Amino acid sequence: MSPLIVVALLALLLGIQPVTTDVYLPALPALQADLRGSMSQVQMTFAGLLLAFGISQLVWGPLSDRFGRRPILLWGMGAYVLASIVCVAAPSMESLILARVAQGAAMGAAVMCARAIVRDLYSPLEGAKMMSRGLSGLGVIAVTCTPTGSLLTDLLHWRGAMAALVLFGIVTLILVALRFQETVPQRNPRALAPGTLWRSWVQIARHPTFITYSVLSTASYVGLFIFLSSSSFVLIEGLGLGRLTYGLLMAGGAALYIAGTVLCRRLLARWGIRRTVFAAGCVTFVAGLLMAGLAWFGWGQPWYGAWAVFLPEYLFILAHGVHQPIGQSGAVAPFPQMAGAASALNGFIMMATVFPMGLWLGSAMDGTARPMALSFALWSVVIAVTAWTLVQKYGDPP
Repeated sequence: MSPLIVVALLALLLGIQPVTTDVYLPALPALQADLRGSMSQVQMTFAGLLLAFGISQLVWGPLSDRFGRRPILLWGMGAYVLASIVCVAAPSMESLILARVAQGAAMGAAVMCARAIVRDLYSPLEGAKMMSRGLSGLGVIAVTCTPTGSLLTDLLHWRGAMAALVLFGIVTLILVALRFQETVPQRNPRALAPGTLWRSWVQIARHPTFITYSVLSTASYVGLFIFLSSSSFVLIEGLGLGRLTYGLLMAGGAALYIAGTVLCRRLLARWGIRRTVFAAGCVTFVAGLLMAGLAWFGWGQPWYGAWAVFLPEYLFILAHGVHQPIGQSGAVAPFPQMAGAASALNGFIMMATVFPMGLWLGSAMDGTARPMALSFALWSVVIAVTAWTLVQKYGDPP
């Protein structure tokens, strides 16, 4: 495959995550009212999807090491399309939650294989650069997600926003079927043996480089999740911000994410991994302090309150564009023969951490920005400390 095809495939496979989560964000208040769901049930449509997404990767990863990336991608994307159709037609909150869980399980095949494909084809440093290119494509997709969801929700109600996921899944499935060529250099016939699987996971989980980058990528994603899962209620319902305005502000954040991934590639070439992550950790730390301070004291006036939330979030997303390419590729880098298993375990850790945060947010949201802001600040500190300590010690994978 040409580098252009690889980047396009990475963008779609990685982009399925913001498409699945971001398109329906502006529809959450309408969805809650239409299906008469509680705030906890609404959060479960998010948290349940991500939990299934994480757990499923523990299955998809070894399967892809055994049978190859291509069959897993075809099965996973086919299941994603079917689950998305069920989401559109869901008659109740309970059925929507179940469909979202199935959607998350299928989505795990796409994202896990994308990370493993990078390790199949590239060395660690080149893999970080290629991952940043794929995540730049993800950013381009993410720019359109929330405005599209806002527009579709206003024109066609929340089911119209969900229908966009069906279309995205079909396009990605077609491209995989027509252009993707197998990347596994050699299939592992023992990948699914219980003893081999257990030894592989233990070996991966004990590696200091894997631990370092799993903490970095997990903390960065949790910080983003906190904002994504609660911002529509804080800004649309709490501050009275219009859906379209909310969508445009979210699109601005996605554009900054693209800038972060471009900056990541340039800093890697000039500074290397450790200095790049250290600098991004400083930006994240400032973002956390601003979110806690501005949101705590800035509540009350719509535009002041909105910018008290978005200004620190924009800084966080810029640094997120550095942390995620390096974190996701770095966690898999030491394991060229077990890239699927390493990618799966990294993805599971991320989602297993996100799930309880989603449950806590569902019970802690009180109509103000404070629960969101304080938890966001906490995870920003975790990112910064990891960038300043663990990455400096274990950040260059062998």
